[in-house]
Amino acid sequence: MRRPALVCIILVVSTLAAYWLVRRAEFTNFDDPVYVTNNPDVFRGLTWHGVLWAFTTIHGSNWHPLAWLSHMADCEMFGGKAGGHHLVNVGLHAANAVLLFLLVRRMTRAVWRSAFVAALFALHPLHVESVAWISERKDVLSTFFGLLTLGAYARYAKKSIVRGQWSESSSEASGTPATDNGQRTTHHASRYYVLSLFFFALGLMSKPMLVTLPFVMLLLDYWPLGRFELTMHKSKLETLLPLLREKLPFFGLAGLSSAVTYWAQKIGGAVVTMQKMPLADRLANAFVSYLEYLIKTFWPARLAAYYPFSAELPETEAILGALVLVGMTVLALGLARRAPYLVVGWLWFAGTLVPVIGLVQVGSQAMADRYTYVPLVGLFVAVVWV
Repeated sequence: MRRPALVCIILVVSTLAAYWLVRRAEFTNFDDPVYVTNNPDVFRGLTWHGVLWAFTTIHGSNWHPLAWLSHMADCEMFGGKAGGHHLVNVGLHAANAVLLFLLVRRMTRAVWRSAFVAALFALHPLHVESVAWISERKDVLSTFFGLLTLGAYARYAKKSIVRGQWSESSSEASGTPATDNGQRTTHHASRYYVLSLFFFALGLMSKPMLVTLPFVMLLLDYWPLGRFELTMHKSKLETLLPLLREKLPFFGLAGLSSAVTYWAQKIGGAVVTMQKMPLADRLANAFVSYLEYLIKTFWPARLAAYYPFSAELPETEAILGALVLVGMTVLALGLARRAPYLVVGWLWFAGTLVPVIGLVQVGSQAMADRYTYVPLVGLFVAVVWV
């Protein structure tokens, strides 16, 4: 058996073994009534009325129609038996682990390091909340589409031209003409681009957490895709502009999703005003949260379903969090040429947490384990490659 196939089987089996007991778990009284048990539009299963409702409602202070449709499909199959709902979450999580392995391996050609990254993702305790909580279907579902987005993008990047040079896997003999700006791309590559954009839209319709994915694509352009190489003949701006230009549709979708999400949460009364929570308190909480996420990544103890926001955080803790955040960023940037995986992994972690770090405060929680579902991938890559 080939090694990649063996790794995929091990990832699936180990994930199912770790989470198999959730089939005996029930619904919780935290959000599950809103999303499933006390929601007649969802609990009736898949109906035309329900489909229309999913695309037009901001129930739960969010617009994520595919998450609603996913819960409706579960109710169609399992009714009120929570075990089935739980196992669908587990199945999606196992699929995400396999997709992550295949993505990292395709980009880096490193089988065992990619396998270890995927294993950490599959089994890390911080991810239990996203998998074992039925209401967090939107986490595992959006990440499924997010990984498909990055997978299609990686295929596109390998077959397209930026800076007027063929990528490693493109065929120089195809005779594709260059465009006016010196870029060339094959029809085959453009199909992957459209597919990536399509998956990105589906991911945003599952959970808007993916709005930072265009920035992740830029990081991957730097490493491991190697599309952001500075030369003696090109300035930083000349190198970056084509890469930014091809991401404009992704940034457009991300901006639209952000606007719709903010509007839905404001209408639903979930957005906390500056009068109730001043900017200084938000910044202090953000710095402390970054520090706590790092600590819990390496020592996942005292995990909780709810971490209440406190306006009286110790100044020393907030300052320490700020110093760690700035210090790690400076260190990663300083080692960018020697260890590109370090800057990519760290900025993936720090950047994808921005929408949920509390600068725009939604709800009364200070932080949440589920917010690390995508960001921790960056840390896992950085640590494994180091």
